[in-house]
Amino acid sequence: MVVGVGPGLGAALARRFAQGGHAVALVARTAAALEPVAAEIGSTGGRALVVTADAASAADARTACARVRAELGPIGVLVYNAGAFQLGGVLELTPERLEECFRIGCLGALVWSQEVVPGMLERKRGTILLTGATASLRGSARFAALAVPKFGLRALGQSMARELGPQGVHVAHVVVDGMIDTPRVRQMVGARDSGSMLDPAAIAETYWHLAEQPATVWTQELDVRPAVEKF
Repeated sequence: MVVGVGPGLGAALARRFAQGGHAVALVARTAAALEPVAAEIGSTGGRALVVTADAASAADARTACARVRAELGPIGVLVYNAGAFQLGGVLELTPERLEECFRIGCLGALVWSQEVVPGMLERKRGTILLTGATASLRGSARFAALAVPKFGLRALGQSMARELGPQGVHVAHVVVDGMIDTPRVRQMVGARDSGSMLDPAAIAETYWHLAEQPATVWTQELDVRPAVEKF
């Protein structure tokens, strides 16, 4: 189950897990973002379920996960890829907007994890992958609305990994350090060498590797960036 599917990384993750033999639940706020991805997966022989839900809603998560289990079976992998962001300085950012970004970017990961973890613990196996960013490690000027939820998501991942790992559930946090090469980003930045941005399919391959790791070599945190990115 991929929570937060758009035309970039979310879609690439869904494709990669479908290629690996998983039935994939695609979760986003609107079906329009999901249907092309589901159709593509279906055209190659895979199985994809379109699920509309608000990432920050516990009620939506409960309903969605019940439907996924009923139609696809037990949820073995949860990828939390949802996020919201507003660029703004400390005098521009409203408390309400910061709270909204936190609910989607961090609290939602807890909400969806609480729905899938009981089944994972019962089966003594499962994987939860969390999408972080440069802002997971560094709060830049005017980026508080991204850094606050991403710092929180990283802390949540660490706590979950230490609690759940010994019980068979692998929790990993991925620091995506740089711009992901998507049509939306290209519209924002204009002409730019593709080698300076992260390829969504290549990131998805990294997530697949994390999900397939043997328990003797689990990774808790991993960072990915273009070779030319400063860090």
